[in-house]
Amino acid sequence: MSQSFRQPEIIEIARRDRMVTVDGLAAHFGVALQTIRRDLSELAEAGKLERVHGGAVLPSRVINIGYEDRRELNPEAKAAIARACAAEIPNDCSVFLNIGTSTEAVAAELLDHENLLVVTNNMNVANILGQNAAFRVIVTGGVLRRSDGGLVGDVAISTIRQFKVDIGVIGCSALDADGDILDYDLQEVGVSQAILQQSRRRFLVADHSKFQRSAPARIAGLTEIDAFFTDRPPPDELESRCRDWHTRVVVGAQAKDVGASNLRADRD
Repeated sequence: MSQSFRQPEIIEIARRDRMVTVDGLAAHFGVALQTIRRDLSELAEAGKLERVHGGAVLPSRVINIGYEDRRELNPEAKAAIARACAAEIPNDCSVFLNIGTSTEAVAAELLDHENLLVVTNNMNVANILGQNAAFRVIVTGGVLRRSDGGLVGDVAISTIRQFKVDIGVIGCSALDADGDILDYDLQEVGVSQAILQQSRRRFLVADHSKFQRSAPARIAGLTEIDAFFTDRPPPDELESRCRDWHTRVVVGAQAKDVGASNLRADRD
C-alpha cells in the first residue's frame, strides 16, 4: 500500500482509537516499522498528528492531553531546551519551577548544580531535585492534582508570595501568534502568574508544538519574559516582536540567540 493511501487511514485510526502505535500500524499495513515511523514523522510535520513514545496521538490543539502522553511528546526537543535553560541558571541562586514536563526536564538538567534553593509546586520536580543533597527544596503545598503531581490553589500562591527568587521558570500549554502564553487550568494560571511576579528574571520553556495549540486562559505575554527557551525559531513576526520586547529567544538545539545579547535587567 502506498504512502498516499496509508496516511489518511492512519489518521482515521488515530481518531477512532485516540492513539496509534508503530508496532500496531506496521502489523495492520504489513510494512516495516521504519516505514510507519516515516509516515508518522511526515504526519507530525504536517501538524496532523503529534509523536509520542512508540506512536502518535491526535494534535492537542484545543484539549489538554493526558500527562503521561505529554511526557512522551517531543522528548529530544524538551531535553535540548532544558539543557539550554539550565546552562543559564548559575550555582548558588534561588529558582521557582512550576508544573509541567518541560520544567521537569529542566530539573533533571540542574542536578549537577550546586547550592540551589528551589521552590516548586510540582511534586515530580521535588522528587527529582531531592537527589542532590546540596539543594534546599521547598514544596509550596496546595491542592494536589493527582494527574500530574501539581499543587494548585490559594495555599500554593500564598507560599510563592513569601519568596523573591532570582529566576522563575515556567512552562505552558500553548502560545499564540501575538505572544500570549496560555494554559487550560485557571488555578494553574494563578500559580504561574504568582511565580512571574515574584521572580527577578523570568524564563519560559516551551517546544514548537505549543504554537500549534490553543488554550483558553492567559498567563502572561512574551513581553513579560526575559528568555524564551524553545527548540525551533518562532514565526518571523513573533520573532521580530520578541526583539522589540527585548525578550531573548534561545533555540535549544543550536543554543542560538535571536534576541538581545544579554538578559534584561530586573523589572522589579
